[in-house]
Formats: sequence, structure tokens, C-alpha cells
Amino acid sequence: MKIGVPKEIKNNEFRVAITPNGVKEIVSHGHKVFIEENAGLNSSFNDEDYISAGADILENNLSIYNESELILKVKEPIEEEYSLIKENQIVFTYFHFASHKPLLDAMIKSNSVCIAYETVEDNNGSLPLLVPMSEVAGRMATQEGAKYLEKPMGGRGILLGGVSGVEPANVLIIGGGISGTEAARMAVGLQANVTILDTSQNRLNELNDLFEGKVTCKLSNKEIIEKEAINSDLIIGAVLIAGAKAPKLISKKLLKSLKNGCVMVDIAIDQGGCFETSSPTTHQNPIFIIDNVVHYCVANMPGAVPYTSTYALTNKTLPYLIEIANKGWKKASKENKEIKTGVNVINGKVVNENVSKAFGVEYHNINSLI
Repeated sequence: MKIGVPKEIKNNEFRVAITPNGVKEIVSHGHKVFIEENAGLNSSFNDEDYISAGADILENNLSIYNESELILKVKEPIEEEYSLIKENQIVFTYFHFASHKPLLDAMIKSNSVCIAYETVEDNNGSLPLLVPMSEVAGRMATQEGAKYLEKPMGGRGILLGGVSGVEPANVLIIGGGISGTEAARMAVGLQANVTILDTSQNRLNELNDLFEGKVTCKLSNKEIIEKEAINSDLIIGAVLIAGAKAPKLISKKLLKSLKNGCVMVDIAIDQGGCFETSSPTTHQNPIFIIDNVVHYCVANMPGAVPYTSTYALTNKTLPYLIEIANKGWKKASKENKEIKTGVNVINGKVVNENVSKAFGVEYHNINSLI
């Protein structure tokens, strides 16, 4: 199979979809890999690294899309890429369709096959291709939250861990999944007061054991969220429903009751955000302030640490990519249920139920199409 890796062109997106070692592995299976010129530079990989691994370098994204049967990306295609995607072409990337209908409409129109990293689900119900970026985003959420709590950045002017004789910051993490857990790990390490809310008592028990009682774990509901939010200096939204829009857990009305200079970091912004006042921002302009509350809603947080993120992503996506390339997407989907759950759109038909529900688009059972 001919696999193309274009340079990411989303605002301040520095990752690349594969490492040179990943290319070497794919080529060893008899496949052809095309890398757009300088696609890996921001992740510390130059064209010579890819050439040594067996890739061909093409000078622009038009050439990549024209030559390739499968397009491998990190982030969803943006508007200027829509027309480049061809009928029956496989696009394997993070899509997050539920947060952006124009993207879904464009992929339906393209008659391509869209396989979304974020909905690949294993037998345990976990999302293995979301895990590495959730780990990065969770850790960054605390790091960025600590930075924007500084007064010159618009925050309260409080040090996350405090000092002798001065109370540390109160950190509220809504959602105890991968990103929430990693956010808590960083916050505990910085000696903040940490509270985690989740709807699963079993998960809260696991977190209590994991952190050896160093975090406060509470069952989440509207009343608890509001009570904890009012007392918090940093609020991290880390709620995920695979393929669906994130629930709105902090209302606009509640902002007026929060501390002046409180920082809210919305990790769920790719799925529409879990704060009512959230809207996507970029690394170039990462924050906005409403009612004296700082909102950090960068939609590609791991893009700021591309070296770490590219390695972490390739480690997870490569086995799936090789299987799709070796077997073709149809056979791979039939034989591997995890790949099947990743398929969202097939030749204009939406086959992911949560995506179809998000916008009232007709749902098609994937079994009838493979």
C-alpha cells in the first residue's frame, strides 16, 4: 500500500504522524511511504532520517494526496485540505467529528474512508490510540494551569504548591480517566490540594489506592461540581465520551461565583469542551477571560511537545497501521474489532453511532458495508 504523511498545517501543530523508525517498520512489510518535505522538522526528524528509513520525500501536500492510498495524519484535515482527499482514500488520524460538522460534511462528500484514532476501542473498553495523547494533555493541563495562575498571565497569583506557612492551590479535576489521572499525578507532585470527581465509584476507589489517599475522590454530580468549583483555583475538565460531544459541566452562570483569576483548562475541547463558555484556542493565543476566569482551551495541547508526542503516538498507531496496510481496511476491520470501532465514515456513510447522533446524520451499520 502507498502511505502518505503530509505536514501538519493546523495552527501551531508541530507533531508529525510517524517517526523514521515507524517508516522503517512499514517499509519492511513491503509498503511505500511518502513523507512531505520537512514534515518532521518540528519533531526533530529531518528528511534524511526518513530517506534512510526507506521513505520518499515529496515536495508538497498535493503530491502526497495524489500519490497515496492511505493518508496518515495527527490532526483532522482542515478546510484547505478537504478538496485534496479522494474517493476511497483511507484517512487515518484524530478526527473528533462530533465537535465540527463542516469536517464531517466534507468527509462525507469526499467519499473517503475515515478511521479515527479516538474511537478505536479495545476489548476492555479503553481507547488505546487516545491514551498517549491523553497522558500528554493531562500532564500539560496542570503545567499550563500552574503557569496561567501567575498574575502576569491573568491568574490569581497563586503558586500551585504553596510554600511554608502558605496554603497551596486547590485543584479540581473533573473526570478520572487517563488525562484526569495524569493531571492529578502532576498536581500531587507539585504538592497542590487535589480533588478528583468521577461518576464511577469503582474508578474513584482505584484512584484513592493509586494516590495513597493524597487526593480527595468524590462522586460527581451537579451540586458537587458547583460546590468544589467555587473553592478551586485551577479547574481541569477531563471528561470524555468516545465519539460524542462532551457534556457541559461548568455553566456560564457559575463563572460569576468562581474566584477571580481562577484558571479553567478544558482538555475536552476537541470534543466540544466540557465548560459552557469554552471555545477552541491555539498555542499562539491560548487563553481568553470571561468574568475574570481564565480559560485555556487549546485544541492540540500535545502539539507543543512534538518530540514526546510523536514518539508516543507512533508507538500506539503503528501496529494498527501495519494491519490496515497489510490487509486493506475492509479485511482489517472484519478481523480486528478494534480497527472496526475506529471506522467512522465509509464512502459518504456515517458508521459511528455517536457521530451520527451528534448531528442527526443517518447511521449505517458497518457490517452491511464490509
